Parts: sequence; C-alpha cells; structure tokens
Amino acid sequence: MLLRPLSLLVFVAVHGTNVVTYSVTNMAESTTGGQKFTNEIRSDYSRQTMLLNTETDRKNIEQVTLFIDDMDGVAYTSNDEIHEGDFTRVLYHEMTHVWQLSNGAPWGLIERILDYVRLKVGYAPSHWVHPGEGDKWDKGYDVTAHFLDYCNSLCNGFVAELNEKMKDGYNAEFFVQLIGKTVDHLWSEYKAKYQP
Repeated sequence: MLLRPLSLLVFVAVHGTNVVTYSVTNMAESTTGGQKFTNEIRSDYSRQTMLLNTETDRKNIEQVTLFIDDMDGVAYTSNDEIHEGDFTRVLYHEMTHVWQLSNGAPWGLIERILDYVRLKVGYAPSHWVHPGEGDKWDKGYDVTAHFLDYCNSLCNGFVAELNEKMKDGYNAEFFVQLIGKTVDHLWSEYKAKYQP
C-alpha cells in the first residue's frame, strides 16, 4: 500500500514563542474506513478539532501527528502520535491525552478526565449511565465523568485546576483544596442529589 500524507502541516502559536505542528496521515487509504476519512471526514476537520484546545494549562508540545490506520481496536496514543479508528469522539479523547498534565496521577483518573471532556463536548456514547448512577466515584468512564461534571458545577474550572495540580502527581486532598470537601463527602452529596 502506498502511504501518502493527506495533509502535511498546520502551525499554531503556543505560549507566544512556541509553535505546535499538526499533521494528519491516512495510512489506510485503500480501506473503506480510510476512504471514508478522505471523502467525508477529511484532514481539515481533524486539524480544526485538534486546534480547539486552549493555550493555558497544557503541556508544551511541539508536534502532534494523527495517523488514520487500519487496525484492530479503536484508538491509542503513543507519545504524541494518535492512531485513530472511530473518529470525533476518540479524537477528543486522544487530544486530551496529548495536552494533559498527568505526571504520576492514577491512570483511571487520567482516563476519566478524558471521558469528562467527551461528555462536555457532546460526544459521550449513548450507552453511558445517567448522572447519579454507579457505586464508586472512580468506577470509571461514565460514572466518573458525570461525577467530575458535578464537581465542576460546584467549582467552575475544577477539572482544569485538577489537571493543573496533577502535573506533579496526585493527592486526594486536591478535592479539599479546590472544593473544600473530601472526595468521599462529595460522592455522598452527589449520590444524594440524584436519589428519588
């Protein structure tokens, strides 16, 4: 198969002096999915979606490369390269990985912040549970995304501030520092809010 880049570079100024280079490469042009990407989704849409982030509270990255590839599974991130199957929902998820400040934070919380982002931009899967469901705040996916949304409703910008704090590791006291309550207390209040 001949591998050709769909688009080479898009430059965006970051922090005034740094430049982020975005490139999109369709490595599956001969497949149905690769052709759908070329004809319907297009690399311009991909770059626009990658550009939706803001300059504040993110890692200093010089280049982001999106690969459209024929593979089993949906997507994964390797360093700052994104390999895609499903599209917009997963693109938001993987771009959040690229920008996330998560040095030593629990992997489950890192992933759930990504799910929170998908929830906020309207790309949560239809099978997700409703707010208030779940047995534990860090159970995963939909449960934690809704809980983080609740926390953010109590303290606007909570998730962004939590992300900022996680650049140097994680401590459950971050919830107390940002909202004034333990995570267990917040979980109890959250569950009570949705009780019939």
